[in-house]
Amino acid sequence: NRPDVLNALSTEMCAMLDQQLMTWEASDAIKAVIIEGAGGKAFCAGGDVRTIVEQGFQDNSMAREFFATEYKMNARIHHFTKPFIALMDGIVMGGGVGVSIHGSHRIVTEKTLFAMPESAIGLIPDVGGSYFLPRLPGALGRYLGMTGARLKGSDILYAGIGTAYMSSDKILDLVKVLKEEEISSYSDVDQIIARFADDPGSAAIDEFRDLIDAAFSELTIEDILDHLSDIDHDWARETLAVLKKMSPISLKVIAEQLNRGGQLDFNDCMVIEYRIVCAISAYDSDFYEGVRAVLIDKDHKPNWVPATLNEVSHEMVIAHFDIPSDGDLSY
Repeated sequence: NRPDVLNALSTEMCAMLDQQLMTWEASDAIKAVIIEGAGGKAFCAGGDVRTIVEQGFQDNSMAREFFATEYKMNARIHHFTKPFIALMDGIVMGGGVGVSIHGSHRIVTEKTLFAMPESAIGLIPDVGGSYFLPRLPGALGRYLGMTGARLKGSDILYAGIGTAYMSSDKILDLVKVLKEEEISSYSDVDQIIARFADDPGSAAIDEFRDLIDAAFSELTIEDILDHLSDIDHDWARETLAVLKKMSPISLKVIAEQLNRGGQLDFNDCMVIEYRIVCAISAYDSDFYEGVRAVLIDKDHKPNWVPATLNEVSHEMVIAHFDIPSDGDLSY
C-alpha cells in the first residue's frame, strides 16, 4: 500500500508480509490469502531500488538486508500451503512479480502490464526469476528475462504467468464471493474464479513464438545476438536493438543465471540470486548507473562499464556467483 510509488516494495513491507504469511499459514481460521495493490494503477511496480542505490556501493548493507528479506518472503509464498490469490490488476514488474508469480492463483486483467525489466538497470531478473523463467514454455523465459519485454492480458496467460483472466470490473465481486463462500481446497478457489473468468483472446506473442524459441534457446548472449542478426524480420531487428541497449555485463550474468537456474530447485535459485545481488551492489556496478539513468535522472543514457560484450570476461561474470562475505541466504 504505497500507491504514490506504484506500491514499490521496501524492506519493511517485505518483512511485514513475510511475518503475516507465517501467522496466516499457522491459523486454522485462514483458508486462503488474497493480495492486491492499492491505488488502482499498479499491483506492484518492483522493489524500491532507488533507496538502495542512494546509499551507495561503499556500504551495501541496505541492499543485502533488502534482498535477503525480499527473497525469504518470495520463498514463503512459493512454499505456502494454502491458496494464494494474487490480483495482478495493473503494473506488475520486478519485485511485484515476486509477490504474485509464486502463488497458486494469479488473476490477470486488461490493466495488467507484466515485465522483468532489470537488464535495463544493470540488475538481474531476480525474486525467483532463476526458477520460474527457465520453466516457462520454450524459450519465453529467457526472452522476457533478457529483453524486459512487456506483456499484457492474453500474452501473460499464454506464457503461463497468469492462471486466469477476467475484466478488472469483476475483481470486487470475485473478492466478495471468495470471502463469503466456504473454501476448503485449491479446487474450491478454482471453481469460484472460473465463474468470473473471461476469454482474453489470442496471444499476440504467439506470432513470434518460433522466432523466440529459436533465438533464445542459444546458450550465450553472443549466440542469441548472432541468431537475431540472421533473421530477416521486424521482430528480430527490434529485439536486437533492445538487447544492444542493455547492460553488457548484466546480459552475460543473466545468461549464466538462467542456464544454472533451470537445473536447480527453488531454494537453491534464491541462494544464487542473493549471491549475484550482493556482488552487484558491492562495487560501482552498472546497477548504480542504470538506476541513475532510468529512475533518478531519467535521461535514459546509461554509461555501461564495460561498454561492450567483448570486454566482459568469463571471470567477471563468474565472480558474481561467489558466496558473499557474510554468508549465503539462509531460510
